Amino acid sequence: MAEEKIAALVEENGRVHIIELVDESRKFKGIGVFNPKQTLSSVALGAAVQIGSKTFTHLPPRLPELFQGMKRRAQTIGSKDAGIFITRLGIGPGDVVLEAGLGSAGQSMHLARVLGATGHLITIEPREEHSVVGLENLEKLAQAVPEFPKHSHIDGRIETAIDEIETNVSNVDAVLLDLPEHPSAIRAVAHLLKIGGRLSCYCPVSSQLEQAWIACEESGLNVEWAGEIIEREWGKASKGGMRPVNGPFGHTAFLLIAQKMS
Repeated sequence: MAEEKIAALVEENGRVHIIELVDESRKFKGIGVFNPKQTLSSVALGAAVQIGSKTFTHLPPRLPELFQGMKRRAQTIGSKDAGIFITRLGIGPGDVVLEAGLGSAGQSMHLARVLGATGHLITIEPREEHSVVGLENLEKLAQAVPEFPKHSHIDGRIETAIDEIETNVSNVDAVLLDLPEHPSAIRAVAHLLKIGGRLSCYCPVSSQLEQAWIACEESGLNVEWAGEIIEREWGKASKGGMRPVNGPFGHTAFLLIAQKMS
């Protein structure tokens, strides 16, 4: 069994900390100074551990814990939308997937988890301050999971990175776009899709959705579906029973999925 390199520490309030199991004392934000390897080596998974004034539960770092405890800079695509993209694009082990932009790597982490060791994830990000955070989050995932895909990263805009993409692969099974403007990116990458492959766009506002739809049609792609996914949480009521939780019932983005048919 491989030695664990990453651990998840969960506070009583649910906050998750992802900790590298280094054998030296370091200061960890929200926890304090401690030696993770010495402190946690004798703490069983699921057991409580006291560090400073706080009590934590020691858990294995699975994708939900890694996602909750990840570093964030750019707005992150959550599991609600990432899961829909993965299933509707048909992404699985062994696929070649192109994603622009990387951001904090929220969607990339979900993709990497399902691609497995036989897959290939190509990420593109024009802003270095975002890619530094995103690549760090992907590195922690790689240390935590038993199988991680081949990963190629390109700094820059997807429109100017086509030659570099084609040095890695001749075509791809899926393209996922999370960009301020989609049309030029769609036109640049549509030819890379295999027949039957699919492309998705993450569009915060409806005007972006319309522009992406038009660009897909102009690029010979068939728009299969466009819309939004609404998530509604329920909890226990104070006097018994279940009811919707009081809280925001907000919009994340409009999603578009198109397929290359010929």
